[in-house]
Amino acid sequence: MLGQIAYALPFLAQGFAVTLWVSLLVVVLSLIAGVMMGVGLVYGPAPLRWAVRIFSDTIRGIPILVLIFFVYYGLPAVGVHLESFWAAVLALTLFKTAQVIEYLRGAVGSIPKGQSEAAMAIGLTFRQRLAYVIFPQAFRRFLPPWINGVTDAVKGSALVSLLGITDLMHAINQVIGRTYEAMPLYILGAVIYFVVNYALSLASRRLERRFSFIRE
Repeated sequence: MLGQIAYALPFLAQGFAVTLWVSLLVVVLSLIAGVMMGVGLVYGPAPLRWAVRIFSDTIRGIPILVLIFFVYYGLPAVGVHLESFWAAVLALTLFKTAQVIEYLRGAVGSIPKGQSEAAMAIGLTFRQRLAYVIFPQAFRRFLPPWINGVTDAVKGSALVSLLGITDLMHAINQVIGRTYEAMPLYILGAVIYFVVNYALSLASRRLERRFSFIRE
């Protein structure tokens, strides 16, 4: 068993690097897009709010695996051709963006309206109210669920192996095809995913305690 694991480690390390790269791209791109669209959902004009709401509800209502296959197989039908790697990143980013929109909407919506009204009363502009009053308070509520969502992105990245991308999961299956020993490698893969996600969960709980309003 130890010999099989030693043989598999170089292949798994390469696959794990791809998993981390996919997860990083999805997290960063979805954060940028989700925050922008979330602000539009809360403060934008009615047409923009409706567009963002339809996008968020539609994407969150589609299973992520269906979304991946739709982007990879469906977009070429309308003339958009993406490599499997970028098709997977796009699909996961769309799904994660819809979640970030809801994180931001909930965080900003939890701020009492009196805060914004008080800032307006002292002459702050809309951008100043967001930068100095709303966002600093909303950040405390946004961060813990967002960190938890990052763990979902890492776990969801395992689905990219279905498009032939050699991530950690695909690397495990390749090694199994050579050694015909599935259980030790699946256990090793589960341990790797667990360590990464458990570390993120610990970070989430620590940040939640750090930014909580009520401390015991």
